Amino acid sequence: MKRRAWLLSAASAAALAACAGVRRAQGGPKVIIDSDYNTMSDDGQLGAMAVQLQAQGRLQVMGITVVSGNKWLQQGVAEALMSMERLGAGDRIGVYAGANLPLNHDYVTIQAELKAGAGGDGYLGAWKTPEPRSAADLVRPPDGFATRTQVQPTGAVDFIVQTIKAHPHEITLLAVGPLTNIALAIRQSPEIVPLIQQIIYMGGAVHVPGNTTKAAEFNWWFDPEAAQFVLRQPIPQVVVPLDVTNTVQLNKATFERIALASPPTAVTRVYAQEWFSRRFARDPNYTSNIWDTLVIAYLLDPSYATQVDEEYVDVIAKPGDPQNGRSVGYAQPPEGVKLQKMKVVKRFDNARFLDLYVDLLTRPVPVALPPAG
Repeated sequence: MKRRAWLLSAASAAALAACAGVRRAQGGPKVIIDSDYNTMSDDGQLGAMAVQLQAQGRLQVMGITVVSGNKWLQQGVAEALMSMERLGAGDRIGVYAGANLPLNHDYVTIQAELKAGAGGDGYLGAWKTPEPRSAADLVRPPDGFATRTQVQPTGAVDFIVQTIKAHPHEITLLAVGPLTNIALAIRQSPEIVPLIQQIIYMGGAVHVPGNTTKAAEFNWWFDPEAAQFVLRQPIPQVVVPLDVTNTVQLNKATFERIALASPPTAVTRVYAQEWFSRRFARDPNYTSNIWDTLVIAYLLDPSYATQVDEEYVDVIAKPGDPQNGRSVGYAQPPEGVKLQKMKVVKRFDNARFLDLYVDLLTRPVPVALPPAG
């Protein structure tokens, strides 16, 4: 009798554990997306994919914090607001305005680095355009500005701190832009460091050349001091660098699986007007790297990464030097600097990833999100 009761008790416990596991799986990991947001290039694509995953109960987007990088802050905020409104998520996923300028990497310094031989592809992001001074200076997204979705009154830095403290050991930071917001949050409230579950970056060029300069990848180049500061924090970290994003290509066939999807959606219509559509129209053999969206695939299932090395990663922060923003991976920690050993993604299951990418970007919108709570 006792054995039968024990078996029933064990079975009940297993059932309860299974149910709890289902509830956790349905909620998914809690994330803050820290992004130099754009309409429907890599940051905007990640935002759309994240909202669809939240609708499936596989992700909980606590908020989107915007930083200057691809665009100046005001422009990025405007595009993030319209992104959430386009998806029907404007009342559920807040957009928070963060840092407008890097910690110490200004235009004069950048010009000095270029004159000193930094070279690169010439992409300087926000620095290539005048900074908006008012709403009248903003560039309208293809389907207009948000009319119902407003930026949150709390700033991005305070939001990051408050959310991590409210959910200790549960928040993953998806850091897909310059790291200014995260650096400022940690400097303001260093007590959050042990409370962060992990940071997953799209950033760096660990063992390959850079893009913006010959040495540096754009996100970490835009604010090298912030990148160096955050990478040196004792937080579990995963780097998705150019080493892998260079190997995951968007070609015309994949582009058309989304741009020509039937029935079309608000997302696919805007996607079809992105900058790479003009490149494909001129050259059917053109390809573009796919960057930020690899981060969300890795978060969902690390087995998307088919090669992951563990290295000590650092960033060179020497304003005015052509090496400024360069990321370096070490097999053994160098002397004199306390670095964190972290995962560095080197290869991806491209076919499997592209199926996820197409699926999430072609799902119906607006999205029916689960109840809050």
